Amino acid sequence: MNPLLDFSGLPRFSEIKPEHVTPAMDALLEENRALVDKLAADAAAPAWEAFVQPLEDANERLSRAWGQVSHLNAVMNSPELREAYNANLPKITAYYADLSQNPSLFEKFKVLHNAPSFEALSAPRKKMIENELRDFRLGGAELSADKKAHFKAIQEELSALSAGFEENLLDATNDFSLLVEDEGELAGIPADALQAAQEAARKDGKAGWKFTLHAPSYMPVMQYAENRGLREKIYRAYVTRASEFGKTEWDNTALIAKILKLRREAARLLGFEHYAEVSLSTKMAQSPQQVLDFLADLAARAKPYAERDFEELKQFARDELNLSELAAWDVAYASEKLRLKRYAFSDNEVKQYFPETEVLPGMFKLVETLYGLSITQTEAPVWHEDVRFYTLKDRNAEPVGQFYLDLYARDHKRGGAWMDDAITRRRKNGEIQVPVAYLNCNFSAPVGSHPEGHKKPALFTHDEVITLFHEFGHGLHHLLTRIEDMGVSGISGVEWDAVELPSQFMENFCWEWEVVRHMARHVDTNEPLPRELFDKMVNAKNFQSGMQTVRQIEFSLFDMRLHYDFDPESGKTALQLLDEVRRRVAVLFPPEYNRFPNNFSHIFAGGYGAGYYSYKWAEVLSADAYSLFEENGVLSPEVGHRFWSEILGVGGSRSALESFTAFRGREPSIEALLRHSGMTGL
Repeated sequence: MNPLLDFSGLPRFSEIKPEHVTPAMDALLEENRALVDKLAADAAAPAWEAFVQPLEDANERLSRAWGQVSHLNAVMNSPELREAYNANLPKITAYYADLSQNPSLFEKFKVLHNAPSFEALSAPRKKMIENELRDFRLGGAELSADKKAHFKAIQEELSALSAGFEENLLDATNDFSLLVEDEGELAGIPADALQAAQEAARKDGKAGWKFTLHAPSYMPVMQYAENRGLREKIYRAYVTRASEFGKTEWDNTALIAKILKLRREAARLLGFEHYAEVSLSTKMAQSPQQVLDFLADLAARAKPYAERDFEELKQFARDELNLSELAAWDVAYASEKLRLKRYAFSDNEVKQYFPETEVLPGMFKLVETLYGLSITQTEAPVWHEDVRFYTLKDRNAEPVGQFYLDLYARDHKRGGAWMDDAITRRRKNGEIQVPVAYLNCNFSAPVGSHPEGHKKPALFTHDEVITLFHEFGHGLHHLLTRIEDMGVSGISGVEWDAVELPSQFMENFCWEWEVVRHMARHVDTNEPLPRELFDKMVNAKNFQSGMQTVRQIEFSLFDMRLHYDFDPESGKTALQLLDEVRRRVAVLFPPEYNRFPNNFSHIFAGGYGAGYYSYKWAEVLSADAYSLFEENGVLSPEVGHRFWSEILGVGGSRSALESFTAFRGREPSIEALLRHSGMTGL
């Protein structure tokens, strides 16, 4: 049996092969299209059980099967799998485009919405129907036949262009490596990073140290290498990925222009002036101008702190490091040296206290404390030997959710960290379907051994611990839902600019002694993290937070303006717009050859187009939500359960603002974010 067509349990990852993809997708698409035709032709008045339910069942099967293919394409990319993925992507896109333009289905949802029985439906089901009507309009259901065809063609092309953008970035990242044969050139780089580089070279049958553009290799060079020429070489390779400075076939420049042009064209077909308005129709923010005003206000508050941070760094680099001019490839290095001088600790020192074997149980203990859950490792088919699988259970030992954890960077795995849903909670045939999530990171794999001979665990920087908590927050949002209708269960149906609330909320606990002390022991001595070192970390928490904030604002403004007031056919490039934005808000200006837009996959391949501001928008919500824990005890199970029931549990069944207000007792305020970021009182 084709493993992609088995929906009886967890995905059969160990059996899925590229040759399974096309037969499975063809079979499911044929089944689904036949069902759609049957439902559309049914003359009976539409009812939930006879109309919405069968459609949801069919679309769930397709999304689960295609989700497995998409996931494998992201974490175990191979030429064969990529070919199968790209061959089927247009068919999947076309199916969903046809579905959202189907006039009969649209009409049936309108009838359902206007029927007297609508009021008797549960709140989640009402919300699902309202979302469906909105999505039909955004999918082009109200267009004339010729415009529908044109809109569909644009959707299919955009889908292919986004996939191409991600592939170009992955290929360009994987293509670069630098072999250093003289150890003298590597002064300053931590021992574990050198060991990983040496093992990478040995794998290639070479002596020396191999460095790549994957984060666990790239970051230690930028942060610690005393060799300025080495930092510059690696930096240049990183910031010119997928641009005209590399292989022509991997250059994303033309794709960016095409994506922007097609997004605007699609928006105008739907009657919007700009793509930003299409994007915001599924978000909390009401208009592009509201977002621009929000970012401008935050920039005005943050920029004085950013300027202070940058002046301090430049002066330190001049006085202490003999760097008369602070270049982009010096910033991480000089910042680490300044942090060491000011706070008397380094990232690498802290990293020794965060072995994976302590961090994971510590994070799980937090979740057990707040929500009364238990987390245990269980068995499941996986796609790589490093992947683990866990089950969440409630106080009655009933399964609540399950998740895969894929922590380490490797070739043929896309960069960054992300959560995705494998199975969504819903009631089906009288039973609750347990939700399942994928949690993916790109941390350094374990290297080296203890003196006794057993292998050392992976070590995480404190920033990586924060990343892990962030993704686990997304995972909990998906797994702890109490909603039983798939369209608004878990993260489904949640406004995109609120979806980061639970993830950023979780980051706060990485700064709490009562949490951190249970997950920090020295990898060699087993000594607990000294309170003195933790206090230094807290004192340094807002080190350069002004610079970091304006950097996020720069990306957010660039994204919103690209999709709002930028004309892709004016002859002006995305890069020129970015320079314009930087002149307004940035304090740090990269070299002319930096091609940041070419690897900004969040907005060109990751669903964040005209939505990157969501990180800052949701940070206002998450900081304010966390302040209730600060007021009542950060490990308060009572507040934890309230957070679960009012935010995590309700999924997309009501607006995010309603959920926030129900939890906090008022509308959100920016004050907690400014306080958490140390941006008050200048």
